[in-house]
Parts: sequence; C-alpha cells; structure tokens
Amino acid sequence: MERLNEVLFYVGTYNPEGEEAILLCSLSPSSGEMKILEGTKGIENPSFLAVNSTGSVLYAVSEKDEGEVYAFAIDPVTKALSPLGSRPTEGGAPCYVSISPKQDYIFVSNYSGGNANVFPVNEDGSLQVMSDQVKHVGSGIREDRQEAPHPHSVIPDGSGKHILVCDLGLDQILIYRLEEGKLSKHREINLPPGSGPRHLAVHPSGQWIYLANELNCTVTVFANDEQNGNLSILQHVSTLPEQYNAGSDDTASDIHVSPCGKFLYVSNRGQDSIALFHIEGSTGHLEAVDWQVTGGRTPRNFAIIGGKLLAANQNSDIITSFSIDSDSGRLIPTGNELKIKTPVCIQAV
Repeated sequence: MERLNEVLFYVGTYNPEGEEAILLCSLSPSSGEMKILEGTKGIENPSFLAVNSTGSVLYAVSEKDEGEVYAFAIDPVTKALSPLGSRPTEGGAPCYVSISPKQDYIFVSNYSGGNANVFPVNEDGSLQVMSDQVKHVGSGIREDRQEAPHPHSVIPDGSGKHILVCDLGLDQILIYRLEEGKLSKHREINLPPGSGPRHLAVHPSGQWIYLANELNCTVTVFANDEQNGNLSILQHVSTLPEQYNAGSDDTASDIHVSPCGKFLYVSNRGQDSIALFHIEGSTGHLEAVDWQVTGGRTPRNFAIIGGKLLAANQNSDIITSFSIDSDSGRLIPTGNELKIKTPVCIQAV
C-alpha cells in the first residue's frame, strides 16, 4: 500500500500493554527515510506480525509466559488497527504467526511451550477457538539452548496441505499434514546437531527452501518437494565470513529471498550484519558475497519493502534502511534511521 509515494509498514516491539507496542510507519522508497505515523496499545510484546493477503487483518503474537495471539482489523484508508479479540496459545513465549494460503487458518509456534497451534479464521478475520495443536518432546546437544523443544517458526507450504515447524531445541523441521484444522505428523527433517533451526524462506519459484540455523550460524538449502511434503538437503553454508572469529553472541536470525529470486539475505546478531548470498539459478545453491553492518545492535528481524531493506536493531532501538543494488544485491546504507524502542518485527502493509 502506497500513500503519497510512501510505503507503509508495521513494527512489532517488546513493549508493555500500556505503551504503543505496534507502530504504523512510512518509508520513502526514493530516500529511505522512515516516519512513525501512529501506534497501537493493548498488546504486550507483539514480537511477530503477519498481514493477510487482502491487507484487511493483522495478526500478532503476544510473547509472554501465558501466550496469546491477537487479530486486528486494518482500516482500509488510514491502516490504523482495531482489535478483533485474542486467543490463548496454551504455551509460553509465542514467537511466530503465519497464515494459510486460503486465509482460513493461522498458525502459531510457542518457543517455551514446545507447542504449535492451529486457529480457524472467521470471515471478518477474527479467530475461532484453537482447532488443534501439537506438542514436541525431546532435546538437543546444547544444554544451554536445547534443553527442551523450542518451536521457533511455523509456515504452511504453497499448497497449504503441509505445515513446517522449525524446532531450535530438537534440530529438526517437523512437517505436518493439515486436514480440516487438524495436524498429523508427516515427516521429520534432521539437521546437524547444534544447528538450532529458526526461520525459513521459500524461493519465489517454490523449488528451494532456505533455513537460517540460529545456533551454528549457517543456512541450509533444501530442494522442496511440495507434492510429497519433503525437503532434501542440498547445501550448508556459513552466514559469517571465513576470517571472522565467532563468539557466543553470534546467532543467525532472520532470512529472506529477494522478490527477483536472485539474492538471499540473512541477519547475524553479534556481528550485527546482513549477509548477502547469490542464488545459482539452476541449482538454488548459495555463494556468499558480502556482509553489510546494520548500523545498530542485534538485527533480530528485517524486511524487503519498497525496494529497500529495513533492519530492526533490537538492542539499539533503531530501524536502519538500505538501498539494494539491482545487479549485485549489495546493500547501500541510506543514512536514515528510525528511533523505535526494541523493534523486533517489520511487516509490510
């Protein structure tokens, strides 16, 4: 949605219920300048956001001990949010929400609950009571981070028949079949021990899926067999430069493919950079090309909006903007930053 040559986006934060925790902002695609237009109170720690395909409803998780997921109606003109109610997720620290291709279900992963949920959606976008959930069991090799299951993201495949849950604690992607709002386990994809699978990005062609592994700072490339609900590992590549000495603060975070399908970007916390990879057009394989510092600390999340890349630097309370070179994919700082307290998710309107 553009207004006066501006592109609008929402920002989710780690802010309390009494403060404006979801911000509506604007971006100038030409200069990269950003502004806050208005804020929404009434939700605590909306750390991940999703907007439906018609742009009429925004969903937000409330990342707290007793998790909830909220629905908000989006005003068609102003893009202001009006509450449509919330539902409990029956788990702690929900950290991801996604929407089925037909917009009839939403999915939530609960980091400290070990569970992933399915909620049917009403015609107005509000949520029905949970129709099903799955609870993971087990642990990984890292006692500090993998002492229990930690579902970190949940996305439907392009058909909507399979749901992919990245579990950081189990070093697995668990694939479920979705039938009439119910989940049944279909397959487990095992990652190298200590990987910590976090977020997925699907190539525009649907041929490949890219996984950001938080704990060992790698990207895994998969061939995507959507019809059979299967992923085959093609490549593992580091998100950090060869000469870089990784420390305990270094964790990979967010991952996105450019709309043109030629470039993959991954955010690195600790090094505080966005890694650029070129995608080989016939194989989907990655070649590491560049690392651009984000101009802030802890880029938990980023988004490609209006031809710019916006990085949410959680621990320095700023969003920074970058132009994208269309030939090389390299990021060029615009010099613009937007002051927002603990920005942790950017979602285009």
